[in-house]
Amino acid sequence: MSDAAPGTPTPPPPSPWERGRPARAHVTSARTPLSRERVVEAAFTVLDRQGLDGLSMRQVAAELGVAVSALYAYVRSKGDLLELMYTRLFDGFELPEPDPERWQEQVRDYARSGRRRLQSHRDMARISMAHVPFSAELLPHVEALLAVFRTAGLPDRIAAEAGDLISTYIDGFVLEEGMWQDRAAGGGGDGSSLARPDWREMADEMREYFASLPATDFPHLRALAGLIVSDSSEERFDIGLEIILRGLASYLPDSSASASPDVGGAPDAG
Repeated sequence: MSDAAPGTPTPPPPSPWERGRPARAHVTSARTPLSRERVVEAAFTVLDRQGLDGLSMRQVAAELGVAVSALYAYVRSKGDLLELMYTRLFDGFELPEPDPERWQEQVRDYARSGRRRLQSHRDMARISMAHVPFSAELLPHVEALLAVFRTAGLPDRIAAEAGDLISTYIDGFVLEEGMWQDRAAGGGGDGSSLARPDWREMADEMREYFASLPATDFPHLRALAGLIVSDSSEERFDIGLEIILRGLASYLPDSSASASPDVGGAPDAG
């Protein structure tokens, strides 16, 4: 028996596309409580929109709709905030167990994923280069990478430097990509590509220029004119990484067995 008053229309049954949906949440005007996670997310929003030079505690507070003073209950300073943002990039990332037979492949995977992490937010390479990765949250990642090098058999002195070498390479490469992206955005380009947006046209011009140089003065630039400039950022990154890996492999006790037989080609980017 219905409790509705006489004459009250019976509500229609739910439409087919609404069946199974959860009930609509009751919307209130209460503000979502502030948290460290919300502060970091707001900082990423400001960073992607304005870049590192435009990121400030005041801008983050404005993004959240709070007073600047409210942020200091969750972060000590802008430097502390940048450290939290950098650490956040490693959420969910784990290196596999060290495998001495696959150590180069494991380092390639680490470097490629590191490049993708830095590309995920604007100017993260700049933040990374200013950040010392020996915080408590990141020490397990440092430990895992060193384990890959030492398990492979690299001498301790080389293993100790190899992690920093790889990280510096990744940071520098992504920093250059970001500079070209910002240049394209500032020059009317959409800045959507993480590769050099106007690089193909410039690469053609550079190849033609090198090929036109006097052979007596610039024999090597002429000879390498078609190779010295690459169209693909991925190809450039992988070749540079391969040079580093083969250099590291030369320090192994049996370095001849560690070198790839295809010494003239680029590594598989798969």
